Order: sequence, then structure tokens, then C-alpha cells
Amino acid sequence: MSLQTAQSGLLTPPLLRRRLPLRRILMGGRLSDMGRFPRYLAFALLGGAMIWAPITGYLRTAPLAFKSQSSLILPGSGASASMNLNGIGQASSYANSAFASNSVSPTETYKRLIGADRILAAAAKSMELSRAEFGQPRIKLVDQTSLIHLEITGRSAEDAQARGNALLTAFFAELDALRADEQMTREDSGLAAIADYQASVAATRADIARLQQDTGLISAEQYDAMVEATRELDARVQDLAATLQEKTQRVSALETTLGLPAQAAAATLKLYADAQFTALTDEVGLHAATLAEARARFGENHPKVQEARAAHKAAQAAALEQASIVTDLPRADLENLDLAPAGARAELLAELVRMDAERAGLAEQHVALSHRLETELDRQAELAAPAARLQDLQRDFSVAEAVFASAIARSQSTKSDVYASYPLVQVLENPSLPDSPSSPNRKLAIAAGAAATLMLLMGLVLGWIRSAVISRLLNKPNDAV
Repeated sequence: MSLQTAQSGLLTPPLLRRRLPLRRILMGGRLSDMGRFPRYLAFALLGGAMIWAPITGYLRTAPLAFKSQSSLILPGSGASASMNLNGIGQASSYANSAFASNSVSPTETYKRLIGADRILAAAAKSMELSRAEFGQPRIKLVDQTSLIHLEITGRSAEDAQARGNALLTAFFAELDALRADEQMTREDSGLAAIADYQASVAATRADIARLQQDTGLISAEQYDAMVEATRELDARVQDLAATLQEKTQRVSALETTLGLPAQAAAATLKLYADAQFTALTDEVGLHAATLAEARARFGENHPKVQEARAAHKAAQAAALEQASIVTDLPRADLENLDLAPAGARAELLAELVRMDAERAGLAEQHVALSHRLETELDRQAELAAPAARLQDLQRDFSVAEAVFASAIARSQSTKSDVYASYPLVQVLENPSLPDSPSSPNRKLAIAAGAAATLMLLMGLVLGWIRSAVISRLLNKPNDAV
């Protein structure tokens, strides 16, 4: 019966056997033997010392480290600049947004720039530290934002904050240097073109000055004004010629009516304006009356008639002498003068003299303006080709000057576009002053030591019960399942 029971126990599958309670295993067989306990206790103390000794030494001897944190932000908008130049044109520049291109990430660029050796060396130099002593900052990009998060470690809270400020100062100084170098490079590249434009303007200006000096023509507008003035002068000369012809015909008609030329009429009026000649004329009249009376009473050879005739001739001679003095005319011309310009005839003589004077004035004016017109026409014909050449040169000068001014305006306007290649970056969060050290982490060290100690104890427990468990598994069970 015992043999069958044993065979049935051996044939029972292990998974179907009844599990033995842990307390029975611990209290049964070899587990009740406390001879191994000193060895396990010593091993537990040794293992605990090996775990906690490094942790305790690290916590006591490790230097304190503090982390200062700061944040940078890149605005996403672009920048534009415009400049209006009166009489020249407009110059404008526009910088696209830093995030407009998918192929270049400004945050990645600045991340690499912040961690560059020369920036870290400059920051370390500002704090009188070596590059190794300054340390390497931790740079992190925040996803789906334009933020750059910085962390840097120092030996104290103030030292960590100072290192963060030094790093940011060196970074912004390097950005300013890069932007200035870019501006200088662009400006140098444009100096050659500006020099060519300036030389073109100077050469065109020299040609204009030479042409102006040779011809006396200042501008094409002056030639146009000269042409217009000549046209007006020609019209004036033609009008004056018509007026002169009219005046000449009126004088000729009046001369025919009066039967004496205008000069004789003028001399007559001049004579009768002289008081002495008028008195002599009156005396001639008196002698003429006396002579007529004597002739009526006596014969031609009567002494009184001869006396009256002699007196009359003497009076006439005196009047002619005075007329010659007044008019500067010879006696032959004076004998043809009208010696009785009284009444309406005097008015006609005066009108004749006035019209002849107007005609003479118009004639002189016509001669002078005609001569001036001929001179202006010759001058105009002489300046026709130089005026066309001057107009071309002035147009070329205007174009060259506009191009030159636009090049200078572009060169100046690019100075305001400092964020074209290196976008604007701002400090969102200044380097912080940490409240507690970041290293060593006492809680983490103690938790790690406790976990190691727990695993050591679990290993020892498993080692303590392994013999009893193996023995129970190998021995025949007393009860069948």
C-alpha cells in the first residue's frame, strides 16, 4: 500500500501537488538549523556597508552644484524699412520672418551659436575663469514654440546666476558682432558699384559744364525759352512793320494835302514858336501895308514908295535871318515855308509833325528789332545742335544721378535691416537665482540606497530558504493530492 502511494506520489505532476506553506518550510528540516545565521548576518552587514558607505561618502564630500535657468524667445514677425527721397525716389527694404523658410531653423542656429566655443570662452573670460571651469550649458528647444531654454551650473546660487548672465551677454555681443560684420561686408560689396555710379555722374557733369562753357547755353529749357522769345520777337517785328507802313501812308497823305514836307512843317511851327521871329513877322506885315498904301497913292518910282519898299525888304531880310538862326535852314528852303500857319492849318501842321515823329520812332524801333531778330535767329541756328546735345547729357545726368542716389539710399536703408540674416532674439526669462542645490540629490541617493538594501535583503532571504525548498520539492510528499 505504501509502495502504491509512493508510486502515485512520484507520478503526480508537480503543478498538481499541494503547495507547502512558507511557515512549514521555514520551520521544518534544515531551516530550523540556525548555524548559517551568523554567516548571513555578516554578509548582510558587509553588503549594507558596501551600499551605504559610497552613498554616505558621496553625500558628504560631493561639492554643491546650483543650476540657473533662463529662456530666450524669437519673435516671428518680419521687419521692413522705407525711405522717401524728395525729387529722387523711394528706397525700401524688407526682411522676411525668421520662420518663413522650412529649410533653416533660427532656433537650431542660435542653439549651435550659444554652445560655440568662442562664446563660452568669452563668457568664461568675463568671469576670469577657464573654459573648462565655466562648464557647458544645457540648451533645450521647446517643441512647437520659438523658445530656447538654457541651464548652466555654478558652485553657488549667485555664481550660477552670474554665469547665466555672462553667457547671455557674450551671446548678444557675438550677435552684434556678426550683424556688424554682415553690414560691413554688404557695404564693402556695394562701394565698388557706388564708385562706378559716382564716376559716371562726374563724367556726365563735366561734359555738361564743358558744353555750357563753350556755348553759353545753361540748359535745354533756356534754348526753348530762346526759341519762344524769338518767335514772339518775329511777331512783334511784323506787327511793327504793319504799323510803320500805316503811319508812313498817313504822313504822306497829310504832306500832299498841306503841300509841304513834314520837316518844313516842323520848321514852321518852330519859327512861330519864337517870339522874336513873330515880332519880325508882324513888322514885315506893317511894312507891307505901308508899301501897299504908298503904291496906291504914288507911283512906283515915288520916293515914299521906294522908301516903303526898302523898309519892307529890310524887315523881310531880318525875318529870314531870324528864321535861319532858329531853324538852321538855308534861305532857299526858308522861302518855301508857310509863313501864315494860322487857324486849322496850324493844327494840321502840328498833326503832321506829330505823326512824322511817331513814324520816325516806329522806323527806328523796327530797324532795331529787325536787327535783333536777325541776331537771335543766327544764334538760335547756331545753338540748335548744342541744345540737343545738352538735353541728352542732362537726361543722362538725371538718370545717372538717380541711380547713384538710389544706390546710396539702398546702402543706407540696409543698415536698418539688421535682423535679415540674424533674427531678433529677446530674453524672455532672465537667469534665475536657484533656491536649493541641484547636486548632490540627497533624496535620490537615499532612495537608491534603500532600494539596494531591500534587494540585498531579498537575496539573502531567497538564499536562506533555497535548501528547504529544494529538499521539499525533491522528497516524497506525505499526502497525495
